[in-house]
Amino acid sequence: MIRLRRKTKPILLENKSSWSKDAKKVWIGGDHPIVVQSMTTTDTADADKTLEQVYGLAMAGCEVVRVTCQDARDAAGLPAIVARSPVPIVADVHFDHKMALAALDAGVAKLRLNPGNITSPEKTREVVARALETKTPIRIGVNMGSLARDLEEKLGHTPEALAASALRHVDLLEELGHTDIIISVKAHDALTTIYAYRLLAKQLDERGSPYPLHLGVTEAGLPREGTIKSSIGLGILLFEGIGDTLRVSLAADPIEEVPVAWGILKALGLREKGFDITACPSCGRAEIEVVNLARMVEAIAKEYTAPVKVAVMGCVVNGPGESKMADVGIAGGKGKGAIYRKGELVGTFPENELLGQLRLEIEKVIADQYPDYLHETNREPTPA
Repeated sequence: MIRLRRKTKPILLENKSSWSKDAKKVWIGGDHPIVVQSMTTTDTADADKTLEQVYGLAMAGCEVVRVTCQDARDAAGLPAIVARSPVPIVADVHFDHKMALAALDAGVAKLRLNPGNITSPEKTREVVARALETKTPIRIGVNMGSLARDLEEKLGHTPEALAASALRHVDLLEELGHTDIIISVKAHDALTTIYAYRLLAKQLDERGSPYPLHLGVTEAGLPREGTIKSSIGLGILLFEGIGDTLRVSLAADPIEEVPVAWGILKALGLREKGFDITACPSCGRAEIEVVNLARMVEAIAKEYTAPVKVAVMGCVVNGPGESKMADVGIAGGKGKGAIYRKGELVGTFPENELLGQLRLEIEKVIADQYPDYLHETNREPTPA
């Protein structure tokens, strides 16, 4: 069983542009669902190109999108992005307080900013005052590669250094009266990340600062290695009840990050989105190409958002049993296959008709069990 989730302060993210009132509002923390995030890789100055990627991420299931704002060109693109985005936009700002002010003026839903990195106290106060005025949350984002020099010299590249750096920034914001705070402490390896978040959660709770935590293994790597690192690091923390939002950082198209994040949440039973496909690894008993069949079922799954559970089995040994635990099951045979609904045989069909019959049964399941998802399908229902 997953441990009781850490109690955190709920923080509202919402774009503040007068043209973006239809954009989705997202709560992070409290009793709200754990939120999936990602970040664009486009030039923020190119608003149209960035929005194209934002919409792609949103369609894949991303609920909050971060964009960089490192210079005046980026800042100029932000108003259009915020106004037209279907999800809350977070501005990623480092060092330059003018970019933070421009992002706030553009109406972003959140700033990712380490206030201690703005060297002038006056400039820091100006940014925080504007954030308070616009009711904009701030995410303190500490990475192992950007520790303050004194903490790096004193504590090294350790979980303790990450937590200490985050709390230093928290102190600055609290002193200036800003408490709509979200925090991340990311390392490139899973173990350091786990220990850092555990330590930070403990220290925050001990001091009565129940701020929500944004989970991530930073610069996790190429898709396969990055998925493994993120699944282990973030999965363990979420299992322990730590974490209110997450981003899987892969060296790939950011849209590839989204299904991995959802997969972690689904595997832990924390949230459901899209199909949950159980597929056997194939063996000598299989009388059909199980891997190919599973891939074809996965292709069908991409057309729907309902959390349908599908079992794909290569023979009748485990097929009926696995199907009892799924909404729909398919078990292959020689040139034919059986389709099950909750373990009950629907029928046996020739191999060339299997996928069409499976799709029909899936759509019946959605209509019967998940009617709220009917409008979210990307295709017209298959005629009966």
